[in-house]
Amino acid sequence: MTEIKIDKIIRSKRRTIALEVARDASLVVRAPYRTPLYFIEKVVFKKRFWIKEKQEFVRNRYEKIVLKEFVSGEGFLYLGNTYKLEFVDISDISIEFNNNFQISRKYSDTAKELLIAWYKEQAYHKISERVDRYASMTGLKYTEVKISDAQKRWGSCSAKGNLNFSWRLIMAPLRVIDYVVVHELAHLEEKNHSKKFWNKIKIMMPDYEHYKDWLKENRHLLVI
Repeated sequence: MTEIKIDKIIRSKRRTIALEVARDASLVVRAPYRTPLYFIEKVVFKKRFWIKEKQEFVRNRYEKIVLKEFVSGEGFLYLGNTYKLEFVDISDISIEFNNNFQISRKYSDTAKELLIAWYKEQAYHKISERVDRYASMTGLKYTEVKISDAQKRWGSCSAKGNLNFSWRLIMAPLRVIDYVVVHELAHLEEKNHSKKFWNKIKIMMPDYEHYKDWLKENRHLLVI
């Protein structure tokens, strides 16, 4: 029936069928355990135009991604600005930031790991600071801020009030980070994306849509 290839079906205790176009443009279907294949194919066929459009969008988007080579002079984002990487002849520190990223030449083989560790540390401090700022403004109470390796989700809010953020956010402009922060803070009271949820975000950040769109359009830049 369907003219769309289903690359993977993941069955679980979920109650509904969900379609996901992965980063490689493959189609992943999440379905309840006992859902017949013909029914899954029927849903895919019904959504075929949306799937094709999404797959084309993903292919075009990720063609723009250029993986880093970690060579001197290469640019890396931090808070929305690009800074060059420089390998230097120092031995007392492994990595230092001073209007550029300086990494000791003797650690050149682990430059990527060093930079990611540095990003994670900066992400924790900067995002914690922004969470405290907006939590104080709104009176919202959270439990803890955690930094994750998530690649598909910028942030999440657990049932226990823990706020989780991808370290990759530290590469984005500060106002984009603020948008993700207020998004997750709003989830402390509104668990879904209802109109009430978006109204809460708008109160905290009236121009949030601009930064929400920035993430959609530029997420391919926040990779190393």
